Amino acid sequence: MSENNEAGSENKKNMLHSHGEDNEEKEDGKSIRDRIIKVSAAVVLCAVAWIVTEQLTALPWWVKLTCFAVPYLLVGGEVLTEAVINVAHGELFDEEFLMSAATLGAFAAGEYTEAVFVMIFYQTGELLGDIAVGKSRRSIAALTQIRPDTAVVLREGRELTVVPENVKVGETILLRAGDRVPLDGVITEGITTLDVSALTGESMPAEAFEGSEVFSGSVNLTGTVKIRVTAAYGESTVTRILNLMEESAQNKAKSESFITRFSHIYTPAVVIGAVLLAVVPSLVTGEWEMWIYRALTFLVVSCPCALVISVPLTFFCGLGAASSRGILIKGSNFLEALADVDTVVFDKTGTVTRGCFVVDSVQPADGMDSDGLLEIAALAERYSTHPIASALTSGYGKETDSSRLGKVTELSGKAGRGIEAEIDGVVYYVGNESLMKSLGVNYIETSSGGTVVHICRDDGKYLGLITVSDMIKEDSALAVAKLRKCGVSGIIMLTGDNDSAAAVAAEKVGITEYRAGLLPDGKVTEVERLIDSGCKVAFVGDGINDAPVLARADVGVAMGALGSDAAVEAADIVLMDDKLTGLPRAIGVCRRTVRIVRENILFALTVKFLILALSAVGLAGMWLAAFGDVGVMLIAVLNALRALRVSE
Repeated sequence: MSENNEAGSENKKNMLHSHGEDNEEKEDGKSIRDRIIKVSAAVVLCAVAWIVTEQLTALPWWVKLTCFAVPYLLVGGEVLTEAVINVAHGELFDEEFLMSAATLGAFAAGEYTEAVFVMIFYQTGELLGDIAVGKSRRSIAALTQIRPDTAVVLREGRELTVVPENVKVGETILLRAGDRVPLDGVITEGITTLDVSALTGESMPAEAFEGSEVFSGSVNLTGTVKIRVTAAYGESTVTRILNLMEESAQNKAKSESFITRFSHIYTPAVVIGAVLLAVVPSLVTGEWEMWIYRALTFLVVSCPCALVISVPLTFFCGLGAASSRGILIKGSNFLEALADVDTVVFDKTGTVTRGCFVVDSVQPADGMDSDGLLEIAALAERYSTHPIASALTSGYGKETDSSRLGKVTELSGKAGRGIEAEIDGVVYYVGNESLMKSLGVNYIETSSGGTVVHICRDDGKYLGLITVSDMIKEDSALAVAKLRKCGVSGIIMLTGDNDSAAAVAAEKVGITEYRAGLLPDGKVTEVERLIDSGCKVAFVGDGINDAPVLARADVGVAMGALGSDAAVEAADIVLMDDKLTGLPRAIGVCRRTVRIVRENILFALTVKFLILALSAVGLAGMWLAAFGDVGVMLIAVLNALRALRVSE
């Protein structure tokens, strides 16, 4: 009973959390609606004020000022307040300060209509920016909806609904059709199909049956299944993905940092320029009103909001576009780095290949048959978890416990070389060439492209060899071709395998340059050599031994958020569907995003400097200045939204 109460209490907390997120969305919507109402009301009031003051020309100046002050304060009161607060905190030269100074100065110069409409244009631009940011935020926020709220756990014959955090590893949970998988696990009973699109970007449902791994965040589409939990909630796939998304929001790109630094230098410079423009010519000509008006126009157009808003928004849209296709980028700085990559270095096993080994060929020596040779290898390796051992036992295809040879009575490993096994009193050695050489056995040399396992007896009799090969991933060759098509000049494969195995794998996928027989530190050395030669290097890997080189490369790309924790933690980008074709797609998204950022920077600065020059010589009025600020920002924001599109 207390357990149910605890679950109910936790559920309420979860519901309150969900409602909190919903309320936040409602608040955002209310803020946009309020801004629309304010802008619309200000336009109407300003139009009325203009009509009244134009028709009643004899009105005192303070009445005219009051007529326009009402719409101005309605639409600009918030900006004025923000400017005062920022000045009090030492933030003197921001866009609120510039807009306040320029429009209040216009009021002082008697340009009431222009002052009000400049503030209206500014608020309209802010409104459109909010709408655009909301759209791009929703594309990323959709990913966070994969967080499950509850889990149905089976305890003592009862079905209990609890929060996923309260389910322990080893417990069994029940999943019905339509439920979202709350925790990573293995199906122990039932058959179903799963929607994994939120995790991998793959739209095709995946079949799942007894023994299949399932990952939190996917959706059960059809049958009812029981799942044995293999990872606590804090270590589950869904939690790791959400943590990655949080990291991405904290890492800024160089372009964003440039805009921040630029604003800190640019804004004081234009304020000083405006003061000099107002004072110096006035001291010479005595036309204070004209030069002050030009200086105010100068201030309006100088606002850097087009850059301050559009550049981060473009990166945000790019991150959203990537996440919608199963590509998690941990920050816009890594997005920008991947756009500059000219060399891609692949790990072999689990990256170019599936990491799934199969027996390619069996070559018995005289007096030995293929089945007998496979049986010895399978018996010797049956307790090992190494992929080669699994391939040998699978290749044998029979239960090793019912072997015609008998039972294994003793096993001992030969580090890095193989294994020694005693079967029915006879000692066998199963391993590589180094093991055979150390035993002084004459073995068959082969140039096979796979991993060669030699077998002999302790009396020195050589029994034969078995070739085991790693299967090439179906999309590896296509990925390599697409990388070349998108301009990646260097494609290299690094592996700890022997030279012949590396050569065969490289040839099959179209890679012409490879390095074989490398330990993890050797891979790091190779990547450092490329970086020192001036290459921008992305390393792609999946295993725990890839973590050092993933961290050392300019960009580390992990294959599969469902793979090695160490690899995913060390990587800057994660291809969640474990497909290499995601890499050229990621490079395409990154390059498109960076291109749009550069377009916005060039466009905004060109237009602004042109209008600044025109305003300094009196050829640009307040209206053109408003376009130079708000109009440019609007165009830049609309251009930024193009980064949400993903082209194949």
